[in-house]
Amino acid sequence: MRARAARSFRIYPGGGIYEYGDAAQAVPDPLTLGAPAVAMVAVPGTAGAAGSGGASASTPGSSPSSSTPGGSTPGSSTPGASTPGSSPGSSTPGGSTSGSPTGPPTSGGYWVAAADGEVAAVDGAPYFGSAAELHLYAPIVGMAATPDGHGYWLVALDGGVFTFGDAAFYGSMGGKHLAQPIVGMAATPDGHGYWLVAADGGVFTFGDAAFYGSLGAKDLQSGISGMAATPHGTGYWLLEWNGAVFPFGTAKSFGAPSGSPTASPFKAIVPTPDGGGYALLEPDGFDYTFADPTPAGGYPKIVAAAASQIQPDPDSGYFCSPYGQCEPWCALFLTWAWQQGGIPIPSYAFVGDIYSWAATHGRVLPPSAHALAGDAVLYGTGPQTASTAVHVGVVAQVWPDGAVVTIEGDAGPGVTGHLAVVVNGPFLPSDATASANFPVFALAQP
Repeated sequence: MRARAARSFRIYPGGGIYEYGDAAQAVPDPLTLGAPAVAMVAVPGTAGAAGSGGASASTPGSSPSSSTPGGSTPGSSTPGASTPGSSPGSSTPGGSTSGSPTGPPTSGGYWVAAADGEVAAVDGAPYFGSAAELHLYAPIVGMAATPDGHGYWLVALDGGVFTFGDAAFYGSMGGKHLAQPIVGMAATPDGHGYWLVAADGGVFTFGDAAFYGSLGAKDLQSGISGMAATPHGTGYWLLEWNGAVFPFGTAKSFGAPSGSPTASPFKAIVPTPDGGGYALLEPDGFDYTFADPTPAGGYPKIVAAAASQIQPDPDSGYFCSPYGQCEPWCALFLTWAWQQGGIPIPSYAFVGDIYSWAATHGRVLPPSAHALAGDAVLYGTGPQTASTAVHVGVVAQVWPDGAVVTIEGDAGPGVTGHLAVVVNGPFLPSDATASANFPVFALAQP
């Protein structure tokens, strides 16, 4: 089966940015990152990316009690419990760190943070360092800026907080039991505190951050993937994986995607300086090498083949794709990618057949196992039927804590029958319900 040619840079309308309210139309620079973009933050007090600004933006990946009614509560972690310059249980020992600025903030620009800890300073934004060289245990999932633009925070999926420039450390969820992983953060306007949000919508306050509510008791359609604060710090928005926006405090809703056939999972919400709008970030608007973390074993040819296909489905027919007949095609995409990597698997349209083939010719592992790049993530409750084996994706990256980034065909959110090849994650397969709507019942290795 002949697949489409390798993708070009700008795939989605706006290059992966959707604007609402008074957010201006903008397209991000053609960046190539080592891992998926998880946050985009404008230099405070500037127009920045998509006309956005404010202190924060964020995205993907446990909160002690956030799955219970009431979610998390203010003061759930005591500020000062850890000393500045350390992040207990964070992605690396001594996780909080400071970088040397390359210059003062300029009159524009924005930062893009990637899951591997890389920070790209765009359009004149100052650079204060990154976590890319720290050999992270868990991936970065969010970012927030200090109010003067002289520093920023990064937060990892395990709740560890990293400081750069003049950003101060006020505590973290690192080292604490998390029912759902942390997926984003936002900073208070004076820079003396911040919020962390978990995938189930639980909100945690640190420093002078006030609690305005959470989604810890709400049955979400997908899972929270990002957070941003209002300019005055009297409210915040929570972003769901499917693009839905939930306002709290004085935050207002200005709209959300509805039925876009090209939509991929949304990862960040970026408010405008006056709080009168926001932009939503899709990570598929960038190019990735998937080089960091460096793959340990695995099947790089499978990953390269899958990555070359990331874009909306070019076929207009209902459930049509380049990988087989017009039918649900996530399994057809996975088996196509394995074939490009030299694996002699037939073209299967049923996810359960991939499980059976791997059980005979490869290896089947539980979702708690450590995946390898090129493995298959099998979603659902079991391999028996199409209603229990519902979806599959290719593992593109793996972190030491077991978190993965996947490339998935026939995926969304979007219009059923006209979905896309998208980047999903990072997420822990054992917590995948919050990141992909379904649990993971197995990992399959070729």
